[in-house]
Amino acid sequence: MATLKVSYCVTGTSSSPLTSSLSDFSLTSSPCLSSKKTIRFPPTNRFSHSFERQKPNFCFQNHSFSRVILIKKPRATRLSAVATMATNKIVQEVLPPALDSTSEPPPVFDGTTRLYISYLCPYAQRVWITRNCKGLQDKVKLVPIDLKNRPDWYKEKVYPPNKVPSLEHNNEVKGESLDLIKYIDSHFEGPSLFPDEPAKKEFAEELFSYTDSFNKAVISFCKGDGNEADAALDYIETALSKFDDGPFFLGQFSLVDIAYAPFIERYHPYLLDVKKYDITAGRPKLAAWFEEMNKNEAFNQTRRDPQELVEIYKKRFEAKL
Repeated sequence: MATLKVSYCVTGTSSSPLTSSLSDFSLTSSPCLSSKKTIRFPPTNRFSHSFERQKPNFCFQNHSFSRVILIKKPRATRLSAVATMATNKIVQEVLPPALDSTSEPPPVFDGTTRLYISYLCPYAQRVWITRNCKGLQDKVKLVPIDLKNRPDWYKEKVYPPNKVPSLEHNNEVKGESLDLIKYIDSHFEGPSLFPDEPAKKEFAEELFSYTDSFNKAVISFCKGDGNEADAALDYIETALSKFDDGPFFLGQFSLVDIAYAPFIERYHPYLLDVKKYDITAGRPKLAAWFEEMNKNEAFNQTRRDPQELVEIYKKRFEAKL
C-alpha cells in the first residue's frame, strides 16, 4: 500500500480543547495526475472514528499527534489509487537527441529494454505515455529516431518495418502502438492501466477498435474533405458518458485515454486555429476529459508546444486548405 503523508493545522493544544473548526487536507487522487483535491475534516477526537467508516485508500499522518491511520480503499477506485503511485516515480527526464543517418546504432540485444520513438509521432507517444505512467523511466530507455533522416541501421538491425514505435525487450523487437501499450502494461511492473471489470474490458476493446475510424474522420475534416468529424467527436462525447465513476473513458484513467490523447492533443489546437472549430464546444464530457488529461504528468512530459503542432499540421494539409 502506498503511504501518503498529509500535514494539517488544528486549533488548540494538548492541554486545551480543540475547536470545532475544520482543517483542510490536499492530496493527489487521480492516476498519474498532479491535480489536488481538498477534503475537510473536523479536528476533533472524532477524526479516527470518521475515517474508519469512510475507508479511503490512503494513510494519513496527523503530525500534531504523530498518529497514523491505515485504511483500505474501495475496489471501484483501484485504477485511480494504484496509478497514483506512478506519479511519485515520474521525474523530469533529460531527453536524448534524436538519432539520424549519421548516428551510431545502440548495442542492440545487449539486455537493455529500449523504446524507439519519434518525439513528434502520436503513435509513439501512446507508448511513451504508458512507459511514464508505469514508472519505467529507469527500466525502459528512450531511443528517439529522426524520421526525416532516419538511420539505415534502424531498419536493418532493429525493426524491418522501419516505423516507430517499436520496443526492444527480451531479445525481440515488437511494434504497433496499441499492441505495445497493452504489452507494457501486462509485462512490466507498475500500476495496472486496464480494468478487471468485464463490462469495462469489453468497452475498452470497442474504443480501441474505433481509434482508426476516429482519426480518419477528423483528418478528413482537417484536409477540408467534408465534416465527418462532428459524428466522430459526438461518439467520443457519448463514450465518455458511459461510466460515471470518473471523467475518463472507463471512468478511471486507463490505456484507452492513452490511445486517444496524442491525437486529440493535435486536433484541438489545429482546428481551433485554422477552422475556428472548438471540438469541446457543446461537448462537456470531452472538455472535462481534456482538462483532466492536462493535469497528467506522464502525459505532459511527452507533449509538444501546441503552436508547433499547429504549424506541423498546416504544412501537412496546406495543399488541401
